[in-house]
Amino acid sequence: MRLFLSSYRLGNRPDALLRLLRGRTRTALILNAADYKTPEERNDSLRRDTEDLLDLGLQPQEVDLRHYFGRPEDTRRVLATFDLLYLRGGSVFLLRRALRQSGADHAIRDLLARDALVYAGYSAGPCMLGPTLRGIEGYEDDPRVAPPPYDPEPVWGGLCILPYAIEPHFRPESPFRGAVPYYLEHDIPFVPVRDGEALVVDGDRAEVVG
Repeated sequence: MRLFLSSYRLGNRPDALLRLLRGRTRTALILNAADYKTPEERNDSLRRDTEDLLDLGLQPQEVDLRHYFGRPEDTRRVLATFDLLYLRGGSVFLLRRALRQSGADHAIRDLLARDALVYAGYSAGPCMLGPTLRGIEGYEDDPRVAPPPYDPEPVWGGLCILPYAIEPHFRPESPFRGAVPYYLEHDIPFVPVRDGEALVVDGDRAEVVG
């Protein structure tokens, strides 16, 4: 399993992502965490993230999971054509809905288990991989925001690919902000990642870089 889980954009060590890719470049840019934005704002986010990936020498292409809602087999086939899935930040709860409604959550579990691609992203993207999204709603994300065609009910479970949660945007000067109080109260292990840092997982090795 290969993961590059950044707090903000590509962080200070994008070279670590390139090492995981081993020369491969085909990138699915998944922007559904930004679906709460206006079309103009969403396009600005798409442009910025596309430029970040192009600057690394990658070949990004947006995969809008809304087009695959209710079509899990098509979702699986499309995602399997890429070397990298890059899930940007935004609404944790919209992104989780998108993964559920498209069947991408099951496809991602399978593809990572077979080491068929790299999973990367920042902010909301890394939050998908832990055991729960509980605690995040008390900080910034509103789980009730669900524009059509999203289901109104939030999904609270993570993909359980990692046995711990990721806490992006961690600030050592304010260690008990965000979802950290919830994790501590409920004995949920978590890895804090500051802006500029990324948790890099390559097989059995995991380290925070940056």
